[in-house]
Amino acid sequence: MGRPFGVPVYVSPSWFLVAALITWVFGDQLDRVLPELGPVRYLVSLFFAVAFYASVLVHELAHTVAALRFKLPVRRIQLQFFGGVSEIEKESETPGREFVLAFVGPLLSLLLAGAFYLGMKAVDPATVPGVLLAGLMISNLLVAAFNLLPGLPLDGGRMLRALIWGITGKPMAGTVAAAWVGRGLAVAVLLGLPLLTHTGLLGNRTEEIGGMDTVMDALLAAILAAIIWTGAGNSLRMARLREHLPELRARTLTRRAIPVENATPLSEALRRANEAGARALVVVDGHGDPTAIVRESAIASVPEHRRPWVAVSTLAQDLTDGMKVSADLTGEGLLDHLRATPASEYLVLEPGGAIYGVLSTLDVEKAFVKAMARPQS
Repeated sequence: MGRPFGVPVYVSPSWFLVAALITWVFGDQLDRVLPELGPVRYLVSLFFAVAFYASVLVHELAHTVAALRFKLPVRRIQLQFFGGVSEIEKESETPGREFVLAFVGPLLSLLLAGAFYLGMKAVDPATVPGVLLAGLMISNLLVAAFNLLPGLPLDGGRMLRALIWGITGKPMAGTVAAAWVGRGLAVAVLLGLPLLTHTGLLGNRTEEIGGMDTVMDALLAAILAAIIWTGAGNSLRMARLREHLPELRARTLTRRAIPVENATPLSEALRRANEAGARALVVVDGHGDPTAIVRESAIASVPEHRRPWVAVSTLAQDLTDGMKVSADLTGEGLLDHLRATPASEYLVLEPGGAIYGVLSTLDVEKAFVKAMARPQS
């Protein structure tokens, strides 16, 4: 939808579903307040849905601007079923920055609510502008209040994580505590939201609550609870993975490789590799400089009886600069390099330029799974 501050903004297909839902629900509310609008009320409701998500975008832009201010790369902003998310690719370096990064979103929502409140004072509340401004004020207050709840993945959970991190000096301790509070919030939403609406504590009259309303409230609570529970779990898993990132080293994950020339038959190349205890093949020119990597998937696709007649060059992928990885890369530096140039295999080189081996994306993925499965320290 655009690139504010250089960050792409995407709208998930689920947004259209929630926009239709808001249009329908808000349209029914308008029919009670302004019955003279007739069918036009749904056009006004659609405008409200778009304006509401514009407010959500401002909320996410606050996170984005703060992240860019702290030199943290932001991959994208996505508007989706329940609000939006700013995909910040790195963790804050200090708990103070983490707290600020989380707090600016709800703060902007509160400021927007205040601005819409001031706008309400300037118009007749029994008009379309008055109803729209009132709806936007209330919705932004709800966004701020919901996001300030102290559990991951909400902004309040990140603020709680920052506080515990600051007290204990351990970011993982903050993540674990905030994630479990988030799971507790999920259970509270699942059980508490239908109870609040059914008993009329949210301002609705109990005699107006029907069976369909009860079902819709329970469904909404289940969806919200699932999102919070899943987000808390994902936050915990990502924190555990980041804790083990330094253990991801190109040198230890690399497969030993042998150099072969273009015309070498595949059967001969594999024989040499077996003798040398190698698991990868690198094609070199007449000067011994690497030019391509023989793809593992391509080798597996050649039947054994045809391998003496197939040259390794026909199974090789030409090397690009992005496919050359330093053997000294570790952790996020290694992952950033692989993410910048996606490939199935990479040539790993010593600092002096000598061939060290071949790094397979599959081996990196296995290391990811292993890191995520380890207990937290």
